[in-house]
Amino acid sequence: MSYRNKTYVAFASENIKSYWLMEAWRENQNIDFNFYDAHDLYISRDTSQPETIKRNLRERMKNAKQIVLLGSADAKKKGSDGSSFLAYEVKVMMEFNLPVVVVNLDGDRQVDRNFIPTPLLDAKYYTESVSFQPKIIKYALDDYAVRFASSDTEGPRHYLSSVYEELGL
Repeated sequence: MSYRNKTYVAFASENIKSYWLMEAWRENQNIDFNFYDAHDLYISRDTSQPETIKRNLRERMKNAKQIVLLGSADAKKKGSDGSSFLAYEVKVMMEFNLPVVVVNLDGDRQVDRNFIPTPLLDAKYYTESVSFQPKIIKYALDDYAVRFASSDTEGPRHYLSSVYEELGL
């Protein structure tokens, strides 16, 4: 139930417009898409020290039940570099063993290893890749995120085209 669980949205700063679009979907009464945004907790200022920002990111993620990772080449690069805030977020999401829905910002419905940070791939972390559309993201948060904890599945996965068809996509 995506609307009941706090959802942490992780992204490279270059992809902030996609995050804003997700927020707009949530506010649009004509789109069935809702999530509790963990970013509303423990707000950091742009002038905060990196240690303060990382502490606040950790607290936000501690309150989250699931992650949406906005997948892009920038997310892969930053999430893999070991020093960016996104790399820190990837480390913490794995530490907390949170379900990660990778949203391909290019609209691809398959697993795109060029969009998934290397630490997730190296660990064979169970992720679910979807296209950047509210219906399939909501579906993944309601379906995959619930199954994640009891699954022994490894590595990145994606939904079959029949799931998209059932959702009218």
